[in-house]
Amino acid sequence: MIRLASFFIVLITAVLPVVAQPEGAWSATEGSEQITYIFAGKYFAATRYSVADKKFIGTWGGSFKSEKGQLILSQEFNTLEPEKIGTETFLESKLSKNSWSIGVAGARKTEFTRIDDGKPGALSGAWLITGRMVNGNATKSTPGARRTMKILSGTRFQWIAYNVETKEFFGTGGGTYTTINGKYTENIEFFSRDNSRVGSSLNFEFSIEEGRWRHQGLSSKGEPIDEYWSKRESIGI
Repeated sequence: MIRLASFFIVLITAVLPVVAQPEGAWSATEGSEQITYIFAGKYFAATRYSVADKKFIGTWGGSFKSEKGQLILSQEFNTLEPEKIGTETFLESKLSKNSWSIGVAGARKTEFTRIDDGKPGALSGAWLITGRMVNGNATKSTPGARRTMKILSGTRFQWIAYNVETKEFFGTGGGTYTTINGKYTENIEFFSRDNSRVGSSLNFEFSIEEGRWRHQGLSSKGEPIDEYWSKRESIGI
């Protein structure tokens, strides 16, 4: 009897529909503007910008879940519609292997093309800054309402500085990246604070130390940085 029950549990599990998840990076083009989504684990960030005009237009992001043909976005930051911060947005979502359409019910959908599925970059995930190297010692801190997140797919990255309580936005930048032989390289496609940085590349050393990402090099202003980042799942934020 126990064996029969186990058989039916396995059978039911096998036929239950698997909810497709949009892991990785996706892109849509509207005129001269581009919209890019990065999904990593249960977190996401999206940005509208123009590479040709070196123009940052807006960004939004937070956590998400997919269920019954809907993408539900819980927004932590949104420069275009700040009133949505702290709320859930429900979008109709249709996903296949390399194409994805989303939009509000009854309205025109935006069609996206897959950029990557979370590979090949070695740093795919959503990370929060949790420390720095100070006088030869690694500090540790737990982010509060004020956060700096860096979210990466297999080829795309974006960093965002914001406050979930005050709904303040402090800046963002992003583009493509590579991780080769301990070298982490960012190629900037948008930068909210200074569009003269668009088109430039930044080179860093990277390593994983006790589960944290150590990020060393020079900032876009040429200032030395030696930071530690932790995956959001590991600190429960």
